[in-house]
Amino acid sequence: MSRRRLAVCLLALGWSAPGAWADSLNDYLGPRAIAIGESLRADARGGLATTLNPAGLALGRELVFEGSYGYRAVDGASAVSVSACDSTVPVPGCFYYHYFTAAPDVSGTMEDRRAHEGGFTVSRAIASRVSLGLTTKYFDYESSMPGEEDASGLTFDLGSTIVLSPSFNAAVVGYNLWGEDSAQYPRAVAGGLVARPAGALTLGMDALWNLDADRAGSSGRFGGGGEYFVRSASMQTGYPIRLGGIYDQGRDAGYVTGGLGLISLKLGVDVGARVQVSGGDEVMVHASLRLFGPRGGAGAPPAQ
Repeated sequence: MSRRRLAVCLLALGWSAPGAWADSLNDYLGPRAIAIGESLRADARGGLATTLNPAGLALGRELVFEGSYGYRAVDGASAVSVSACDSTVPVPGCFYYHYFTAAPDVSGTMEDRRAHEGGFTVSRAIASRVSLGLTTKYFDYESSMPGEEDASGLTFDLGSTIVLSPSFNAAVVGYNLWGEDSAQYPRAVAGGLVARPAGALTLGMDALWNLDADRAGSSGRFGGGGEYFVRSASMQTGYPIRLGGIYDQGRDAGYVTGGLGLISLKLGVDVGARVQVSGGDEVMVHASLRLFGPRGGAGAPPAQ
């Protein structure tokens, strides 16, 4: 059995603290995605495109710089992300960097995990309702945990978004589809739906499957939620209120999520949290700051 497979087996059996490991599929998602149950793959604009779906860059026209920080108490984990995205050009693109560190306690011994990840995301609308996107990333992962091995190399995400109607989007995404193997950067596929039944309300539902998990039928992570966007009387500022939930089959864990934000024409501040309510006691809190440059279209703040 390879070290990678051994690590996945140990994690699936609950050998380490539930959720307390570096995971490229959900530890870098940021406050907006986390707060809505990790369910914005079909509307992954701006910096969300670097983690959720690279095709989402083509959905809007904006220049945005974003920085975020997340903390998880169960293993002292910190996740830092920065990105610069420009979708006002013919081929929208982002540059980004992620840093992760944690110090899990295993049988009374403090271990260490550390990961650096950097890359770029590009997207292109290939038809009036369809866009494709690609993320190319390089990661470097080090761990002192028994059963885990250090790894580094290139890997790639590929995504698509379909605008089915002005108020309904669908998406299909593949993560780490080819490149260097690592248990912390597993191959996975996901799908998502986003609906806007009313102008101020956004609803999302996503499903993610880890293709490297050993237990068939237990590799799914399902989430959903909603955002209600309250605009000020002047229409220059908005206050998103977000709620959601997640169920992870592999960890047999349930989570509730939520968050708040303040969005203006120039900046956005968001806070989101993921709280485990079954199968463990993980709490992860994320906060981010976005700075907006000139955008195509009207002067109202974005709905995310």
